[in-house]
Amino acid sequence: MNDQPEDQKIDFDKMQGLLPAVVQDAANGEVLMLGFMNREAFEQTLRDGYVTFFSRARNQLWTKGETSGNRLVLVSAATDCDRDTVLLKVRVLGEGVVCHQGTRSCFTQNLPVRADAVQAGRSQRGSQL
Repeated sequence: MNDQPEDQKIDFDKMQGLLPAVVQDAANGEVLMLGFMNREAFEQTLRDGYVTFFSRARNQLWTKGETSGNRLVLVSAATDCDRDTVLLKVRVLGEGVVCHQGTRSCFTQNLPVRADAVQAGRSQRGSQL
């Protein structure tokens, strides 16, 4: 919003007016989806309490769940340290389906990861505990 103090302004310039928005279930922490917001979508989300994105394909705003009834009610919003990405914690209305493919989360397609890379990550993480 334009009336934010300088240290709370969101940086829409890094991605040509867009802001990645990670959507997370406020109750259990599950990552549900990633969308993009322009300033208008961001301000509308904060004002109305329903998550609204900017559709890059249609070049227009769209409120998630507007037609399906699976709306995303904003519970809290945070920004990252660079102020160019937001994390939106939400409560899902309707049937709880967020993805257009009929699943709760859009992140259902596992990618292959090399076993030695996974083991290295576990070893490194274990040494930091």
